Amino acid sequence: MFSSLPTGPWRNLIAGLIYMVAITALATSAYMLAGWSLSDAFYFVVITIFTVGYQELHPIVSPEMRALTMATIVLGCTGVIFLTGALVQAFTYTQIQQLLGNKRMKTQIEKMTGHVIICGFGRIGHALAEELRAGGIEFVIVDLDEARLARASAEGFHTWAGDATTETTLNEVGVNRARALATVVPNDAVNVFITLTARSLNKDIEIIARGVSPSTKGKLLHAGASSVVEPTHIGAERIAQLILYPRTSRITEGTQRIRAMAAGLHGLGLDLEVAAVPPDSPMAGLTIEQAERDASGTMFIIAINRKEGETLTRPEPSTIIEPGDGVVMITRSGRTTMKAS
Repeated sequence: MFSSLPTGPWRNLIAGLIYMVAITALATSAYMLAGWSLSDAFYFVVITIFTVGYQELHPIVSPEMRALTMATIVLGCTGVIFLTGALVQAFTYTQIQQLLGNKRMKTQIEKMTGHVIICGFGRIGHALAEELRAGGIEFVIVDLDEARLARASAEGFHTWAGDATTETTLNEVGVNRARALATVVPNDAVNVFITLTARSLNKDIEIIARGVSPSTKGKLLHAGASSVVEPTHIGAERIAQLILYPRTSRITEGTQRIRAMAAGLHGLGLDLEVAAVPPDSPMAGLTIEQAERDASGTMFIIAINRKEGETLTRPEPSTIIEPGDGVVMITRSGRTTMKAS
């Protein structure tokens, strides 16, 4: 009868509810057949099942009515006991599952090294998580909102509930072993506190901070941020590049001369771009000369950042592009025929 119901304690809970509804409906119908009104019958069945002990609404003198009342008491009390047990079982099961889930997640996080910590799972945090997963980078999401964490967990992300402004939470997610931390909370004050805390715990970690207000950039840099981004002008993909290829990313924005060059190129219909080279990229394994030739003259590679951290500026045409590299290139706006990813 209940083969289509969920398994485990939820099956027992739903079965108990169905049983109680059935007993109440049948007993109420039986009393109505004896001439009672619907309200009297339903009221009497409820106080009988839950053994409240009020006086009878109508005289129960016939053997049939007494048998009906006794059956209602026995079957109803049995249902109440079963339903109460199912409720306790379901509650206990949920608590145990949550406890085991937290313990399992803690164990997984403790094994992480060289990972990325994402503080905040809003629009930017979600997009950043997708980019890092596509790049094959381990990361953990820290947030206080249970609903957002539930969505993140449902998508298979590692999550941790806690206040990222505290040393305790950041230590729990391995800030001392992490390669980078991205604080993308839509609150400048919170991002400043997270940056200060993270920098005090790890002097070498790469910190990318979100600046909602342009005036906050100086505060975040002073607090210890390695880079400050404004999501209104920069996307999660760009933040991911700052994490994956920090040295290459700074080639495109690190000096006034390069920024001026990028602006000048844009005026000529050209763009200065940085892109990751995943294993399935058409560029992977090619020399720079071959990649530029296959792109039919729509792009020109000016630098490569190796996944080990080495940056090659003005690389030779014979230099091989390897999976995991970051490539800095000049492209014709909207006309590149060969992409790194």
